[in-house]
Formats: sequence, C-alpha cells, structure tokens
Amino acid sequence: KRTFSSSLTFLPLDRSRLCHRNLPNPAMGTKKKTKPSRGRKKPRTSADQALALDYVRAWAHPTPPPEPSADAVDGFLPPHAARMACGGGANVLFELHSHSNHSDGFLSPSALVERAHRNGVKVLALTDHDTMAGIPEAMSAAHKCGIRIIPGVEISALHSPREIPGAGEPVHILAYYGMCGPSRFDELDNMLLNIREGRYLRAKNMLAKLNSLKVPIKWEHVTKIAGEGVAPGRLHIARALVEAGYVDNVRQAFNKYLGNDGPAYATGSEPFTETVVQMISRTGGISALAHPWSLKNPDAVIRSLKGAGLHAMEVYRSDGKVDGFSQLAEKYGLLKLGGSDFHGKGTKDETDVGEVKLAITTLCSFLEMARPIWCSAMKDILLKFAEEPSAANLGKTLKFGQLSNPDGFAPIDSGST
Repeated sequence: KRTFSSSLTFLPLDRSRLCHRNLPNPAMGTKKKTKPSRGRKKPRTSADQALALDYVRAWAHPTPPPEPSADAVDGFLPPHAARMACGGGANVLFELHSHSNHSDGFLSPSALVERAHRNGVKVLALTDHDTMAGIPEAMSAAHKCGIRIIPGVEISALHSPREIPGAGEPVHILAYYGMCGPSRFDELDNMLLNIREGRYLRAKNMLAKLNSLKVPIKWEHVTKIAGEGVAPGRLHIARALVEAGYVDNVRQAFNKYLGNDGPAYATGSEPFTETVVQMISRTGGISALAHPWSLKNPDAVIRSLKGAGLHAMEVYRSDGKVDGFSQLAEKYGLLKLGGSDFHGKGTKDETDVGEVKLAITTLCSFLEMARPIWCSAMKDILLKFAEEPSAANLGKTLKFGQLSNPDGFAPIDSGST
C-alpha cells in the first residue's frame, strides 16, 4: 500500500467564522515588561481563540496531545483549558521568513532547523532567495526534531508600471507551499533558474561599478563566500567588502555602496512583480509581499499586486512596529503576516529565528486560506503521477515529501499500471 505522510484531514467543525483576516494586533512585539502581580489573574482565553488554537495545533502537530488527566476533568476545568494544561501553552510558534546557506544565509538548512527547534519554533518556512534547493535537507532535519516545514521561496522581482525590462523598483515576494511543494514545479523552477543566472551577471556588474569607485573586489572572493553552486547576491558582496577592509560591517556596505540607490547597485533578470504573483497562484502557493517598509511607494506596489492576486503582506516585525502597514493591509484586504527574515549573521542587532510571534488567530487565518490551495496543488501533483507512474515522476512527486512506508515501496517502471 502506498501512502503519503501528510496531514490534510480537516477538522469537522466549520471554523470559517472564527478566524478573520484582519484581526487587530495579532503580533506580540517588544512591549514593556511589567512585574508579575500575585493578585493579577491572566485573562481568560476566549472560545474563538481556543478553537483557533485547536485548529492550528491539529495541523502543526498531527499526533494528538495527551488526554486531560482525571484530576483536570474532575477539577471542572473547561475542555480547552484542560487540553492546554496537558499540551503546553496557548501559542504555536511559526517562523515564516528564514534563509539558509543555499542563498545568502550563514547556516545550513539542518543547522537552521535545529536552531529553530531550540527556540521553540513548531512550524518553519524556509524561504531562500530564488531557490528551493534547501527544502529537502530542511524537511529531513525537521522530521528528526518533530517540527513542520513549509516549503517556501523569496522571489526577486521588479515593480515597473510600464513594464520596462531592467527598470523598476526591486520587490521581494514570499511564496508558501504545501508539503508536496509547488504543482507545475518545472514552470516555477525555470523562473527561479533564470533569476539565479541573472544574479551572476548582476554581481559582476556590481563589482565593475565598485572597481570604478576605486573599491576593487575579486570575483573569486565573492564566489568563495557564496559557496559552490550558490548564485551570488548583495550580501555576499557586502561580506567581501567587510573582509577586504573597505567597510566596517554589512550595514555600512549597503548604506555606502549596495543599497537600492547605491552607486554600485545593479539589477539582474528579475521578472515583473505581477508575473511572480500569478506564477505563485498558478503553482498552488500563497503569496506575500516581503518587508514593504523598504519600498519607496508601498501603496502603489500593493495596489498593483492585489490586482494580480496577492494574498498577504508582512506587517509585523520583532520591534512590534506596524508603521501604517497594518492599515495598508486592511485597505487592500490582505492577510497580515510577519517573520524574522533570519540569516544567521551572528550580529547583536539581528532578529533571531522565531522571535516574531504571531497571534493564534492570525495563524488560523493563514492556514484556513492556505490549506485548500495546498490540497488542490497536492491533488494535481498526485493526478499527474497517476497518469504517468514512472520512477522519474515519483522522484518529482516526492521532491519535498516523504512516503510514510518508504522501506516497503517498490519503484515503478514506466510501463507499469
């Protein structure tokens, strides 16, 4: 019997009324700490929040939590409170924006997963720049740690109202996929491959501009920092500038040379933002605008992307500041998300993985939006395999997933039925 390890069973209750997309204040930023008071009682968890917690937990932890003890039941605790007493706190920690050394992060996917696990993360989205190559390793490590991986990618794009090639404002779009990854993976992979190839030309153009500024950096230096097979990005060049002694740190490298308006900035072969959002939708993903606070005119970009089918945007950060972006999300009917954008640089000012905590109602809204889309994508993937049950297609089907009984699965020949 061939079965796939997935958690696609929906809870029987209709929870569509429980989790709204634009609930206020779903992030838990850095608020002033108050001294605990013995006489102060914790606010009760509302029924909606309790049901949202059950919904998110059922997806994040397919194995049900232990049943409440007899003492808890006899002590007239409400059912959801008894479950919380046995199964942990009232939050499930998601990390929806992180990077590994398959793009410009410092940690391997395995090391990133281990760090997330130590920090209490239960669901981790690996969102490397323009590549999903680190997902299989992350999934393998997550299986050992008992946490879930959301296959993701942060896609580089250009926003150009007149769609002039090579011109426009750089924009990053996050894509989140189900456990089997994107349907029509070849289409997405071709787009990502084209972007990565453009990164090599872009990096060389940046080095040429730096050279003209009397700041010579060797190509071999940058590729060594990037690592074998990794398309070089601005962070790799910034690190080379630091190592060569031209700047004191990465931030200074961006401020002085590599920022979007810097004298050494260059574009690559990025597609237009609307094309990226449409590609994510076509391949069964959830699209979210990354760090909109870095945009010159976020309202115009968001309006354009909403028309193309954008689902969400980052609003919440580790400092808890919203800076008007919550209102923009509400204006265009977008789900409010957030993440650490962790790279593992090891600096004191870097937000650690899992540090941006989203409210349980926000996570419930995210899953209620995503799961039907992910299920449809999985259906397309499995139907395609059923039409052509070859060993090659099996490999594509299992690219981001695993068989629940791999030892008992026999390879299928091309002519088998």
